[in-house]
Amino acid sequence: DLRQRGGCAGLSVGTFTGTVLRARSSFYTVETPDGSLVECRLRGRAKRDRQSSDIVVIGDRVSVARQPDGSVMIEEVEPRRSRFSRRQAGPRGSWREDVMVANLDLVVAVFSCDRPPPNPRLIDRFLVVAEDNGVEATIVANKVDLVEASIPESVFGPYETIGYRVLYTAAKAGIGVDALRSHLAGRISVVAGPSGAGKSTLLNAIQPGLRLATAEVSESLGKGRHTTTAAELHRLDAGGYVADTPGIRELGLWQIPARALAWCFVEFRPYLGGCGFNDCSHLHEPRCAIRDALAVGEISEGRYDSYRRMLVGDAG
Repeated sequence: DLRQRGGCAGLSVGTFTGTVLRARSSFYTVETPDGSLVECRLRGRAKRDRQSSDIVVIGDRVSVARQPDGSVMIEEVEPRRSRFSRRQAGPRGSWREDVMVANLDLVVAVFSCDRPPPNPRLIDRFLVVAEDNGVEATIVANKVDLVEASIPESVFGPYETIGYRVLYTAAKAGIGVDALRSHLAGRISVVAGPSGAGKSTLLNAIQPGLRLATAEVSESLGKGRHTTTAAELHRLDAGGYVADTPGIRELGLWQIPARALAWCFVEFRPYLGGCGFNDCSHLHEPRCAIRDALAVGEISEGRYDSYRRMLVGDAG
């Protein structure tokens, strides 16, 4: 809990570079080089420099300076080396990029084996966003204790086949918690997924003392209720930081061109460049290497259908 670590002890007069751990309204909690926390506002110049995207998000590295009146201001935001973002509606029918976490090393997509049931289409979207940003992705199959032993493997095993790491967990039963804790250690990670998948419960098990709010899945709808209301980076005792994010039911892709989208499906890559046309969309053209691989079972129909849906609906 950031409030328990509050204060700005050790903050000297002058400028320093820190990491944004929490962003709420126009206030930002920044970790100083000595590990203390300080509440900051954003200087107008920095706002002008970042008009095309979210100005400041958790994970951003920022230059901070104490003002003569004692207030602390963010003077500059460093370029982001990576991000986890989605497309979101903007003013007057436009679209904008919603950056949820900056400068991260790992995307952890958490889906439950039941209540709510896993959504492979949404899993694929999480993986595409990670691939587009060059960030490692891991899938967590949570609540394995609620289903027969064969079900998690049948749903999530195909992702292991194409090269993704899948961790099988049950937070309340303590299954897989140590493995996930070790996987997050020393890195900046975002834990994301649909509401009710058990993200906050997992993080509470990994890091005792977080006391993140949790809620039971609706019996009538089989859907989770949002318990995390704002993204926040939490320091882990094992090293590194992890962001717990609000539940995501949809994940719109932000400006991924058609050619880049195909590359974001890792099992497509060996066949890219082998089509009869350089600008092949892999939807209807003759002599398409991707669809040939699909026909002989080297690419799954489910993953290809996810690609087709994203290409038609999101990628420009």
